[in-house]
Amino acid sequence: MLTDKQTSQLSSLKKSVAPYEKYDRKKSIFQLINTLGPLVLLWYASYLSLSVSYWLTLVFAIATSGFVIRTFIICHDCTHGSFFKSRKANDIIGTITGIVALVPYRQWKLSHSIHHASSGNLDKRGIGDIWIMTVDEYAAASNWKRLYYRIYRNPLVIFGLGPIVIFLIQYRFNIKGARRKERMNTYLINVSLVVIYGSLILAIGWQAFLLVQVPIIFVSGCLGIWLFYVQHQFEDTFFEKEEEWSYVSAAVEGSSYYKLPKILQWITGNIGFHHVHHLSPKVPNYNLELAHNATPPLHQATTITIASSLKAINFRLWDEENKEFISFRETKSRLRNPKLPHKTLKSS
Repeated sequence: MLTDKQTSQLSSLKKSVAPYEKYDRKKSIFQLINTLGPLVLLWYASYLSLSVSYWLTLVFAIATSGFVIRTFIICHDCTHGSFFKSRKANDIIGTITGIVALVPYRQWKLSHSIHHASSGNLDKRGIGDIWIMTVDEYAAASNWKRLYYRIYRNPLVIFGLGPIVIFLIQYRFNIKGARRKERMNTYLINVSLVVIYGSLILAIGWQAFLLVQVPIIFVSGCLGIWLFYVQHQFEDTFFEKEEEWSYVSAAVEGSSYYKLPKILQWITGNIGFHHVHHLSPKVPNYNLELAHNATPPLHQATTITIASSLKAINFRLWDEENKEFISFRETKSRLRNPKLPHKTLKSS
């Protein structure tokens, strides 16, 4: 339950960013052009470079993967109904960009809406987020569950196997109990991928296709997972039980401002202003920075950089008592010496 003060604060912040919730048709159309156009050209350049050097191909493939991420941000905006005024237009563009990003638009739209409604709520984990256990949950878990969790939280698994498992396997299937529209949308995207990939294989051969497409899928998937991971898992983030949880605190305190170099900020569609996005998902990506700059209270959100965000690689469990992420080594020390001051422990 929100207190009167929290309700008032949320209302005030909402009013502050409301002017930026309006889409701009020209900006949206131009963003489609400056995203999908370069993506196609870079993909073709990746293919042509195979005859020169595969190292050059990888350079082009990495650049292409950046535009795949930017394409996904458009799909992401469409799921929130913030890219165009028309719901139908958002659904169509969201599905098309979902094909490019290997994301089942309607399936992801549902899980992502749940993520927004429960981010930072320890009592509502499990849908649309990365698995996080608390220290107490880990202590009470069986050895098998601990082992499974340790494997899951290994960076090589999350960022190495993650792109393959999630984008190539998990997203190709509907979740149990999915509604008809959601199921049909997943089928449509899968069939479209078969047709597009099949046509490219017929045109350039399966070897050339794999040499180009595999690194694009892997790099874009890895970076996409990293962005989602680091913008909720950072020092001084927000996690609370239902009775202490509030939407505004989860948005401003539990979502980071990922301050990226301008070129990366552009490529990632301003998603680094994640605190603004969680406060008001209706703000289109091209207005997120404007909303942040015009709303002083939002400047209090935790700012992380590429360098400081790397610390998140060692975050494994959430310590409810000390309100922080800790490593498995720290967890072991705390379980053995529960009265040991947490500041004396070293990360691993």
